[in-house]
Amino acid sequence: MADRTFLNWPFFEDRHRQLAADLDVWATETLGAIDHSDTDAACRTLVSALGQGGWAQYSGAAEGETLDVRSLCLIRETLARHDGLADFAFAMQGLGTGAISLFGSAEQQAKWLPLTRSGQAISAFALTEPQSGSDVANSTMSAVLDGNEYVLNGEKTWISNGGIADVYTLFARTGEAPGAKGLSAFIVPAGLPGFEVVERQQVIAPHPLATLRFTDCRIPKSAMIGAPGQGFRIAMSVLDVFRSTVAAAALGFARRALDEALARVTSRQVQGAPLFDLQMVQGHIADMALDVDAAALLVYRAAWTKDSGAARVTREAAMAKLFSTDQAQQVIDKAVQLHGGDGVRHGQKVEELYRDIRALRIYEGASDVQRVVIARQTLGAFQGGN
Repeated sequence: MADRTFLNWPFFEDRHRQLAADLDVWATETLGAIDHSDTDAACRTLVSALGQGGWAQYSGAAEGETLDVRSLCLIRETLARHDGLADFAFAMQGLGTGAISLFGSAEQQAKWLPLTRSGQAISAFALTEPQSGSDVANSTMSAVLDGNEYVLNGEKTWISNGGIADVYTLFARTGEAPGAKGLSAFIVPAGLPGFEVVERQQVIAPHPLATLRFTDCRIPKSAMIGAPGQGFRIAMSVLDVFRSTVAAAALGFARRALDEALARVTSRQVQGAPLFDLQMVQGHIADMALDVDAAALLVYRAAWTKDSGAARVTREAAMAKLFSTDQAQQVIDKAVQLHGGDGVRHGQKVEELYRDIRALRIYEGASDVQRVVIARQTLGAFQGGN
């Protein structure tokens, strides 16, 4: 049984505690019955199930509403503890339409958010390019205005939900200024002429990933989110919100690893006594519990700060993501070690967690990039206070 005492922390309201309890029951009853043998089909089923269960409604906020980051984090933590692919399916519904929720027009929100929040449409966030991962300002994909349309040319890669998404939030260079100031954001439905999926990428923790190519692909001017040249700011604002939720997913993986380790060391016998009786094992468990609680404090500090009205939580979110993802990797590694040979056996939960966690230290800002962000934010605060 995963520890739930953290829900009594002052970061949360009664509605958050009820949300976590209800989702845990739903996940226990629903997720185990979903076949994961076909990843694309599983993702479609999971998005539909999350919509029917009412959970996907939290992934977006229409005009007049606000995203509740604490709820987003609690949902991702709970889903990740149960099923990594379910967490992925929920996360992409939020990230994929985050720009629409935060910056979209009333018409854009009315068209797309009812579909994604009900699980009827799958969304994706198309930012990364072959030559620009963390260096978003180096993006080269172009969107050239031609009358009442923009013409898209270029490639996006490592796009989650690529190939199965119904709608993509895409960032392209419109050229208002050099670098970051020349990017804009667009809503691009799947299936347009000139839009093709050129590669499906396979990774250690299976989920839909693809390289997308756009060749003279035309979209209406009304597809732009916000104003020309605002794309970089929009992308960073979306990541500022959802980066904390990546940390929450890592926390969910770590909690599950700790539970699996506790079950192992209390049931496994070594020389007539439980494995837990060994002091070295107790030391590992103590370190794992410490990392889990420390990560939870950072995650929900960042989420509470954003929900309390902070315009940006760049430093808090970066700290939460860096610490939670890096330490979850360590927690899971300890769980694998405590399972011995069974820890690397395909089909074991800790082996699955070992594969699930690794990508979280890369996407939405790699760990080393987060260190740069934290250092710069810390220096800025120091200089601003003198």
